[in-house]
Amino acid sequence: MPIRALPTLLINQIAAGEVIERPASVVKECVENAIDAGASRIDIAIEVGGKELIRISDDGDGIPEDELELAIAPHATSKITQQDDLDAIATMGFRGEALASIASVSRMSIVSRPRDQQQAAVIEVEGEQVHPVRPAAGPPGTTVTVRNLFFNTPARRKFLRTDQTETGRIGDVVDQLALAHPAIAFRLRIDGRTTLDLPAEELPRRRAVAILGPELDQQLIELWTQDRGIDLWGLVGRPEIARSNAKHLRTFLNGRMINDRSLMHAVREAYRGLIEPSRYPTAVLFLQMDPGQVDVNVHPAKAEVRFRNQGSVHGMVLSAVRSVLREHDLTPGVQFSRDNDPASHLALPRMPTPEFGAGNVSSSSTGSDAQRTRDDDSSRFVEYFRQLNPTQKGFIYSEVKQALRTEMPELVDESDDAKSGDDSEPGSAESAREESLPSFRSANDVMQVHSSFLVTQDEQGLLIIDQHALHERVMFEKLKERLAAGPLESQRLLMPATVTVDRDQVDLLESLQPLLTRLGIEAEPIGPTSIAVHAFTSLLFSRKVEPEPFIKELFDKASGDGLADDSEAALHEVLDMMACKAAIKAGDRMSPDELQELLRYREKIERSSNCPHGRPTSLRLSIRDLEKQFGRS
Repeated sequence: MPIRALPTLLINQIAAGEVIERPASVVKECVENAIDAGASRIDIAIEVGGKELIRISDDGDGIPEDELELAIAPHATSKITQQDDLDAIATMGFRGEALASIASVSRMSIVSRPRDQQQAAVIEVEGEQVHPVRPAAGPPGTTVTVRNLFFNTPARRKFLRTDQTETGRIGDVVDQLALAHPAIAFRLRIDGRTTLDLPAEELPRRRAVAILGPELDQQLIELWTQDRGIDLWGLVGRPEIARSNAKHLRTFLNGRMINDRSLMHAVREAYRGLIEPSRYPTAVLFLQMDPGQVDVNVHPAKAEVRFRNQGSVHGMVLSAVRSVLREHDLTPGVQFSRDNDPASHLALPRMPTPEFGAGNVSSSSTGSDAQRTRDDDSSRFVEYFRQLNPTQKGFIYSEVKQALRTEMPELVDESDDAKSGDDSEPGSAESAREESLPSFRSANDVMQVHSSFLVTQDEQGLLIIDQHALHERVMFEKLKERLAAGPLESQRLLMPATVTVDRDQVDLLESLQPLLTRLGIEAEPIGPTSIAVHAFTSLLFSRKVEPEPFIKELFDKASGDGLADDSEAALHEVLDMMACKAAIKAGDRMSPDELQELLRYREKIERSSNCPHGRPTSLRLSIRDLEKQFGRS
C-alpha cells in the first residue's frame, strides 16, 4: 500500500483521539483557553452529559475577527512562538490543537469580541465544513458552543458512559480548575440548573473549602513554605478525614492540576502512621516554581509532568507536610449528631443567677436595702463560680469576675480581692499553676475502663485512650529510636525455633536477610519448608512475643501483599508488626505505675494521636462539648 498524506479532517480526528476523550475533555480545553485569555468569570453550561451541548463563556481578551479562522486551524496558537518557549511554558495550553480537534468531531461555533472592539464575530464549523466568518452580537470575551459531540465518529460516541457519569466527570474538571484559580469566578449549569456558583476569592482557602465542603473547614490545616526555589501553599486534612480513594488528594503546579506519583508518594509518606495504609489523606497542595524547571509537554492532556530535580521536589513536599502535621494536636474529638443534642431538650437546673435590674429591688426599698440586695445577689453569683474547679475552661472565677467588673462594676466588691487575695487573678501563683497544669498529675487522675481504655483529662477536656493503640505507638517509637543507633539487640535461643513455611517462602529468606539482621533476628533454612531461628529481638522477648508465629506472619506478609520496595518503608512495615505484637492488649490490667508511664510517653513521643497503622489512640471530649451535652450552653 503506497504512502500518502492524510486528509486534514482525519489528522484532526486522530489528534482528537488523544486530546478529546469525552465531554469533560472539551470543558477542560476550553476553560483553560479562557484562563489563558485573562478571564475573570467563566460560565459553563452542559446538556445531556455534554453529549448534546457544551457552552463555555468568558470575559477574557477575545479573538480578533481576522484570527478566528486561524484559531480553529491545527497547531495554531498565540502561546508559543519559538523552540525556546517549550523550555519554560507558563500557560495552560500551548499546542494549538484543542479547538481544531474539537471542531473535527462536533458542530462548533465561536463568538468572540476583543475588549477594544465594538462588535463581535462568529465562525461555525461542522466536521470538515467551515463557514465564513461573519459579524455577530456579543459582549467582550469568547463563547465556544459545542453541539452533538462525536456525531461523525459514532464509534467514539458509543463508548461514552451514562449522562450521569459524564456529568460527574465534567463537575470534577470544573472543581479542579476552580481550585487552581480562586481569583476567577466559576458557574456551572447542568440541564438548565445551576449546580456550582463560585465568586472570585482573594483567599485561596475560601475557594478550597467551598470545593472540598464547608464541613471540613475546621479539619484542614494550612501550610505555607518556601524552599529550593519552590513556593508551596496548601491545606492538609486531619487524619480522621482520610478517604478510601484519592479524590481529595490533589496537587497543582503553576495553576495546573497534575498527577505525579512522586508528589503523591511524598504526601502519603508524610501521613505514614497517621492513617491506615489503605486510605488516602485529604490534601490540596499548590506549587509555584520556575517553569524552566519542569517539562509539561510529556502527556497529550498535560496531566503528567517531569521535574528536572524530582528528588528535591519530593523531599520539600514530604518535609513541609510532615512538619505541619507534627506541629498540631491531631487527637480527634468526639462528634455528636445535632439530632441527638441533649441541649435541645434537657431542662437542667440553672445556676443561681440574680435578676439584675430595677425589677430586683422594690420601689419602696431604701438605698441601703437595695445595696444590700445587690451585694447578696453578687455574692451568690460569684460564689457559684468560686466553687467550680478553676482548671475547667469556661468556669474560671477570675474571668467571670473580670466580666462582671467590666459590664456591671456596681455588682463587684473590689474589697473581696483583698480579703481573698484573689489568688486566681492573672499573674498570681495560682494563675500560673492553672496555666501550667499538666495533662495528669497522679494515679488518681487516670482510670482504666474494662481493662481496655484509659480515661483522663488534659487542658482541653476529657481524654479517652485506647491502651493498646497508644502502647503500640510507644513501642514503635522505641524500636525506631534503638534502630537509629544500629541493629536491634538480639537474644540467642538455647534451642533454635523451627518455623514451617511454604516452599516458595524459603526462597525469600535470602532477600530478607538484610532486614532481619537490622531487627536482631538470625535465621537460616534447614529444609525445603523449614527455617531455623537462632536469635530473636530482645525487646520482643521481653514482651513475651514468640519467634515462631512472628516469623511465620512476616513471611506470609512478604509473600502475599509483599513488603514495600523501598528498604526504609519495608522496615517500617515490619516495625508496625513488632509494635503490635509487643504492645499491651485490650483486656490487660495495668498497675498505677504502668498507667502513669504510658501517659508520660504520650507526652514525649511524636504522632501519639495515632498508632503506627493509622488508627487513633485517643479521643477528646472538649469542655465545650461537655457543657453542651449537659445543657449548660
